[in-house]
Amino acid sequence: MELLTALFKKKISEDKVANIFVNTILKSVERGFPEVAAIINNDAEFVARPQIPEEDSDKFLFIVIAGNLRFLGKYFGEENREERISEMVYEKLSKVFEMPVARLKYIVEDHHAFFTKVNYPSKNTHYAMSKAVFFKYNLNDHQKEYFKNMNTPNPIFLKHLDEVVFQFIIDWELFSEKFKITE
Repeated sequence: MELLTALFKKKISEDKVANIFVNTILKSVERGFPEVAAIINNDAEFVARPQIPEEDSDKFLFIVIAGNLRFLGKYFGEENREERISEMVYEKLSKVFEMPVARLKYIVEDHHAFFTKVNYPSKNTHYAMSKAVFFKYNLNDHQKEYFKNMNTPNPIFLKHLDEVVFQFIIDWELFSEKFKITE
């Protein structure tokens, strides 16, 4: 049965995959960040409300971009496909942000380094994204003294944030089941 399913997958180009990546992320963050901000601002684990403005989505957007780029390798690592799709994504995003590709790559690589730092020793990108949100939005200042003094997210809040961030990770496994990628 798997063979028949593979034969009848819809073919899609790498360029189209890059378009899907860019459009999905931009639209989901644009539409979803007001709710993300509200969820964070109203989380019961904080002793003081963070008051993240609904329009302060830039930090979140780059966390989502960087995280999703990391996931590409897991699903498109064969035949240098990940590299080609990533390059197309960078090209498309550089036009959206009106910045050179090299600058965009630097920002994403800086986020990847930040993921590694805040989530050490774990290599789980999903959790690294949640911790990056915590630190990029200075949420430590709003916690109970115990966690604030340790400069670490309250695990209950972090679990809530993991659930929120998960909604912004593209489901490449499902995508791979439906589509066969061509050059």
